[in-house]
Amino acid sequence: MPSHASISPDKLARLVGTPRAPTILDVRTDEDFAADPRSIPGARRLDLAALDAPPIDPSAGSVVVVCARGGKRAQGAAALLRAAGVAAEALDGGFAAWIGERLPTVATTALPPRDARGRTRWVTRHRPKVDRIACPWLIRRFVDPRAVFLFVPPVDVADVAERFDAAAFDIEGAFFSHRGERCSFDAMLDEFGLDSAPLRRLATIVRGADTGRLDLAPEAAGLLAASLGLSRAHADDIEQLDAGMVVYDAFYRWCRDATEETHDWPAHKAKAGAR
Repeated sequence: MPSHASISPDKLARLVGTPRAPTILDVRTDEDFAADPRSIPGARRLDLAALDAPPIDPSAGSVVVVCARGGKRAQGAAALLRAAGVAAEALDGGFAAWIGERLPTVATTALPPRDARGRTRWVTRHRPKVDRIACPWLIRRFVDPRAVFLFVPPVDVADVAERFDAAAFDIEGAFFSHRGERCSFDAMLDEFGLDSAPLRRLATIVRGADTGRLDLAPEAAGLLAASLGLSRAHADDIEQLDAGMVVYDAFYRWCRDATEETHDWPAHKAKAGAR
């Protein structure tokens, strides 16, 4: 059973991918990380020396610290953060427990270089619609919560990617782009090794909306309509991305938790009238 200063893998897994997810700090040793360079979705690597000047603003929310097995390395780091006013817990059982329960991981080898602030950078065509909002949502929620997204004219994507050490996506010739009948969102799931039933269901919806194959999922038409509406409602691409995050949060939670739920207001009305 987790201690008062720990969180269980299953409880953390319920928070991962949602707006309420904690900041996850991976403090495994270089040797442990080299032995398995995957990470918990959304986690970022941190050297214990950085804790001398806490890298987290105490007002930024909760923190979960992960080491190899949930022992003194994570417990000590979490205690140091708490001493600095940060709400921090250690992952009970560490990365080994997370893997043991077969919870989702991210293949860090697919990540682009990080900037001086430890953030990944990504660049794509401006005026996004479906894939170019879905992919940033996936990255922010499961790969790098602090990722930076650059939206530029199509002709400038390759040059901007090279100049600013950014990964291009959803444009012809980019590594993260359409592959056959599968879209860029699919490519990112494959390359990051993210495999879960909710994400697979969401990928089908995104693919249907992005490629005009609305027959793939009944929800694809709704996502396409919402995406086109957002593109008309926001002239600024970053504002559109911020609004789109809420849309994909809702679709993901439906895929994860609500696919069996129906809206039966007429039935409630009938029952009320029968009394």
